[in-house]
Amino acid sequence: MTLETRTELPQAAGGSCCSPAGSCDGEAAPAGRAGDVTAVYEVKGMTCGHCEGAVSEEVSALAGVTSVQAVAATGRVTVVSATPLDEEAVRAAVDEAGYELVGRADA
Repeated sequence: MTLETRTELPQAAGGSCCSPAGSCDGEAAPAGRAGDVTAVYEVKGMTCGHCEGAVSEEVSALAGVTSVQAVAATGRVTVVSATPLDEEAVRAAVDEAGYELVGRADA
């Protein structure tokens, strides 16, 4: 199970621009807006959907974050933000959720 949190963006007239398959205009679902930064972190201790939600909620509260996807099965948290995030801020958010940030998985 995965949980993804996104901030709301304006929708096209007539409803969502995304298809039921999660794609927009027939293309793969976007990771974020143009210019956004994507970082993948390894988090220790997540075991279920509740864990994913707790981590996603705390990391989503960081300034500039537009999307968070936490996956307990892999221990990976993918964060899309308007600018690069300070790893210590991410660490503090993960700690607040009750888990341990191991570090960047994509570094």
